[in-house]
Amino acid sequence: MKILMLSSTFPYPPTRGGTQVRTFNLLKYLSQNHNITLVAQRESDVTDAEIAGLRDCVDNLVVFDRPSDRGTSAGIPKKIQRLGKFLFTGTPPSVLNRYSVEMQSWIDNFVKAGKCDVITCEHSVNEIYISPKFKKQVRTIVNVHSSVYGTCFNQLATGTSENQLRDKINLPLLRRYEQNYCSKFTNIVVTTAEDKQQLQQFNKNAEIAVIPNGVDLVTFPNRPTDLGGNRIIFIGAMDNLANIDAVCFFSNEVLPEIQKIYPDTTFHIVGSGPAQQVLALGQKPGINVTGRVPSMAEYLHKSTVCVVPMRTGFGIKNKTLEAMAAGIPVVGSDRGLEGLSIDGINTPIRALRANQPAEYIAAISQLFEQPQLRHQLSVNARQLVETQFTWEIAGQRYEQICLDIK
Repeated sequence: MKILMLSSTFPYPPTRGGTQVRTFNLLKYLSQNHNITLVAQRESDVTDAEIAGLRDCVDNLVVFDRPSDRGTSAGIPKKIQRLGKFLFTGTPPSVLNRYSVEMQSWIDNFVKAGKCDVITCEHSVNEIYISPKFKKQVRTIVNVHSSVYGTCFNQLATGTSENQLRDKINLPLLRRYEQNYCSKFTNIVVTTAEDKQQLQQFNKNAEIAVIPNGVDLVTFPNRPTDLGGNRIIFIGAMDNLANIDAVCFFSNEVLPEIQKIYPDTTFHIVGSGPAQQVLALGQKPGINVTGRVPSMAEYLHKSTVCVVPMRTGFGIKNKTLEAMAAGIPVVGSDRGLEGLSIDGINTPIRALRANQPAEYIAAISQLFEQPQLRHQLSVNARQLVETQFTWEIAGQRYEQICLDIK
């Protein structure tokens, strides 16, 4: 089968972030048995060596430069202009700003020439390249990593929105946008049942499949030993709004209280592209902001506890699965543990749940002091990942969607 995959982010190396991790591992699986043409955009930090590395993973790699951030400057007139364009076109500025006319022309010609059987959009931002008429010629699949409407709604509901007025205005527009673009596709893939329920409201007849994220168990091996100590870690792309909010909340409202009880406690914020707010946290006692690291697993294995204090964002979190795969006990919020069976009746305890500062303090204190509890969580969580959340399992299910196997 000939598959055309579209990715406006450059999915290599897969350590770049959540979107890239999912895209890379699904294309890696599909490329074992199918002919893959990947069309991606490169940003300024993508190296020639990384392009060469990705080219080795697919049959045909086509790379376009990402358009400059036109129309993203600040100022009231520019904001009004962007809102007007959103109202007129029905497409959010975040999608329009990435749109490449050259990439569109290439895709149109490729499809017209009959060179693919299936088109997959890896993340909904790529939907803009899909014409409704494509459905008559090829299967069209959108892999929705997270609902844009659902995310905006959640940020407003939890008070974590960067700009409440803007998001209140955008919310009905995002609902209309998501409803419209979903109708263009033969199949829709989401990561959680919550996102499926959200999108099914827009189109009752839509073919929607839930395929959770996975973990590369080679990249994230189980830890060889429990080092103990009082070392807390958070992992993730640190230019992501939800991650920024999570580490700021934890650093300001939770960590100081833990350090009163355990003065030698350290907090390591590990991930690429730390925003200024995150870098500033590095000035606080016991906090280390690393930026991008060669091996996330190495940092996880040195840690006592991994926290996932997310207050916004939909979907199963790669960071949670990766920590579990590495055998590190996890303390997470309802959002951080979304889509995972980690506690409850007839469920082996696989992580500790916390949403309020006092709950984090209690859970982390337990894990600092109880090696047996750390071991129990480590074993149970690793088993969960091995049996339900590998990229091979996700890849098999994605392949079935591409092949139209019910």
